[in-house]
Amino acid sequence: MTMDQPCIYEIRIEDHLAARWSDWFDGLAIHTDSNGETTLSGRLTDQAALFGVLTKIHNLNLTLVSVNRSSSQSE
Repeated sequence: MTMDQPCIYEIRIEDHLAARWSDWFDGLAIHTDSNGETTLSGRLTDQAALFGVLTKIHNLNLTLVSVNRSSSQSE
């Protein structure tokens, strides 16, 4: 797997984020959890897209909890 291939990511942040932010986060699915965290998940085209999402999280002053990449290429 190289940096220019699509991958499925799961990005966790503190606090709840409304589902209406999905388009702004490159179409990632947004799920709020009962523990007060939000999970953004879905396919990103490459690592540049991942860094774009992480920059948006930073610009909104959200706290990043974790980033996980799935080994699966399909969704």
